[in-house]
Amino acid sequence: MKLLRWLLVFVPLAIAAEWVFHWPTLAFVFSCLGLLPVAGLLGEATEELAHYTGERVGGLLNATLGNAAELIITIVALKAGRIELVKASIIGSILGNLLLILGLSLLVGGLKNGLQRFDPRAAGTASTMMFLSVIGMLIPTFFEVVHKIQRGLPLFSESPDPLLDRLSLGVAAVLILVYVLSLVFSFKTPSRGIAPEVGVAHEEASVPARWSVGVSAGVLAGATVATVVLSEVLVGGVAAFVRKTGVSEVFLGVVLVPLIGNVAEHLVSVSAAWKNRMELSLAISLGSSQQIALFVAPLLVFVSLLFGNEMTLFFNPFEVVVLALSVLIAGQVSADGESNWLEGAQLLVVYAIVAMAFLWF
Repeated sequence: MKLLRWLLVFVPLAIAAEWVFHWPTLAFVFSCLGLLPVAGLLGEATEELAHYTGERVGGLLNATLGNAAELIITIVALKAGRIELVKASIIGSILGNLLLILGLSLLVGGLKNGLQRFDPRAAGTASTMMFLSVIGMLIPTFFEVVHKIQRGLPLFSESPDPLLDRLSLGVAAVLILVYVLSLVFSFKTPSRGIAPEVGVAHEEASVPARWSVGVSAGVLAGATVATVVLSEVLVGGVAAFVRKTGVSEVFLGVVLVPLIGNVAEHLVSVSAAWKNRMELSLAISLGSSQQIALFVAPLLVFVSLLFGNEMTLFFNPFEVVVLALSVLIAGQVSADGESNWLEGAQLLVVYAIVAMAFLWF
C-alpha cells in the first residue's frame, strides 16, 4: 500500500493537464494513476477508523466505504450523462471481484498454502445473493427487449419507456431492501456469515491503530475531495481518450474504472489469501460484489433522477449473460468450502476471455 503513495504525484499533474494545459488525453491517464493511491488512502483511513468502532460496525464501515471511490466516479459520470460508462463499470466491478480478485486470491493463496478451507455456508449465501442481483438486472432487460419487439422498435433504440422507468425504480427499491435485510441477518446471526478463521492466529487483531480518529477522519475527507476532483477529470477525458486510442468506452467501464476504484480492497483480499485467511478474502471479494449489485447499482438509479438523465436497470443482454455465467462459475468454485490454485487460475482465464470480448465489443 505504501508503494502506491508514490503515485500521488499524478494528482497535481492531472489537475494541471486538465485546467492549465488543456490536454484531455494526458489528464485522463494522470487522473487514473492519481486515483490509485487516493483510493488506497480511502481504504486505509476506513481501516483505521474501524479500530475505534468495534468489529461489527468496523466491518460494515469497511464494506460501505470500500466502494466509495468507484461510487464517486460513477456519480460524476452520471452527472455528465455517460450512463453507458456507469452501467459498464457496474458490470465490470462485479466481474472484477468475482473473477479477477477472487481468482487471484485463490491462485496466490493456493500456491503458498496449498489446499485452503472456508465456511461453505457463507459462500452459498453470497452466491444466492448474487443470483438475486442477476435476476434484478435480467428481468428489466428482458422486459424491455420484449416490450420493444411488441412495439416494433429496434432493440437498442434509445426511445424513452415510462414502463421501464417504473420497473427499474421498483426493482431498485426491492434490491436495496434485500441488501439491508442481509446486513440485519449477518448482524443477528453471525454464525451464518463469514466465520472466524479456524486455526489461524489473529495477531493482526491486536495491532493498535496507527492513526487517531481525527487523523483518520481528515485523511478520509481529503481523499474523498481528491477523488471527486480526479473523477471529474477522468470523466471529462473519456471521449478524448477513446478517440485517441480507439478503445471502447464499454471496455474502459468494464475493466479500467473498477480496477482503479477498488484497488485498496483488491490488495487486502489478495494479502488475506496469502496469509491463509480465506474467510476474510472471500468476505471482501464476494461482499464487495454483493454491495455493488444490490446497493450501489440500485442507488445510482435513484441518484440519476437528480441529474435529469434517468438510469434504468436495462443492460445490454450480452453484459447480463456474461454476468450470469460469471456468478455461476464463482458459485461453483466456492460451493465445496475448499479452494486451490487451479481454481484461481480457472477464474483468471474466464476473466481474460471476458476482458477480450469487451475489448472488441
